[in-house]
Amino acid sequence: QKKVRATVRRRGLAALVRFLFGPARLQPQLQGEQELALAMAQCGLDDNERVHMRILQTIYKKLTRSRLGCPRYGAHWEELGFQGADPGTDLRGTGMLGLMQMLYFVMDSQTLPLAQEIFRLSQHETQNFPFCIMSVNITRIVIQALREERLSRECNRRQQVIAVLNDLYAAAFLQLYRVWKWQHKTVADSGFLLKELELSTKKKPKQLLKSLEAYVNRSPAADGLQRPAPPSGAGNRAGEEIDFTGVCDLRVELEGEARLI
Repeated sequence: QKKVRATVRRRGLAALVRFLFGPARLQPQLQGEQELALAMAQCGLDDNERVHMRILQTIYKKLTRSRLGCPRYGAHWEELGFQGADPGTDLRGTGMLGLMQMLYFVMDSQTLPLAQEIFRLSQHETQNFPFCIMSVNITRIVIQALREERLSRECNRRQQVIAVLNDLYAAAFLQLYRVWKWQHKTVADSGFLLKELELSTKKKPKQLLKSLEAYVNRSPAADGLQRPAPPSGAGNRAGEEIDFTGVCDLRVELEGEARLI
C-alpha cells in the first residue's frame, strides 16, 4: 500500500486546469476500494499461495476447455498467450489485479463466451496474438484511466470501483476483438490498436460499457460480435469448478504508454 499513488500528480498550470475543468473526483467512501485495486496491482504471483495457483489453473481450464490441470511452468503458458514458461514474469506491470481480471473474464457466465471467442481468434493462423499479454495490457489501460480520474463519474454513480474496472476491462477487450477480427488485424497492428483503445477507454468509457451491455443482452441492434463501423482517422469477459471470492466482493501504480510487454 505504501507504493500506491491513487491519482496522477499534476503541478502548476496543469493542476489549476484540473481543479477548474477536470473530471469529477471519486467520492471519499470509494477511495478505500480504489486503493485496494491499486494495491492488488503491486502484489506479485506467489508460488506459495495456493489460491494463486488455483487461479492460474482455472484460467487455463476455462480458456482451453480442458478437464485436466497443467504444470506450474511450461510451454503450455505460451500457448495461452504469455511470453514464456512462467506467467508470473508477465504480471510485473499489473500484478495480481491483471490475473484477477482474467479470472473475472472466464468465471462470469455472461463474459465467458466472449473470452473463449477472443481466445479462439488469438489462435488464428494469420490473425493470432498473445491473449494473456493483450489482457495484461488492457488491465494496464483501465488502471491508468482510473488513476487519471476518467472513471470517477461512473464509479460514483454505481458506488463501486472494482466492478467498474472489471466491466471496463471486458468492454475494452470486446472493442479490441471486434476491430481485430473484422478489420483483419495482426500483431503488427497491436501498438496502434492499443493506443486507440487507450484513448477510447479514457475518453468514452460509458460508450464502451454500453457496448458490453449490448453484447451481454444480445441486443440485435448492437451485439458486440457484429461487424463494427470503420474507425475514423488514420489506421483506420470445465473441469472441477472452484468457488472463488469474486473480485467485486473483496472490501497499481502504472505509468507509461499502453504497449505489448
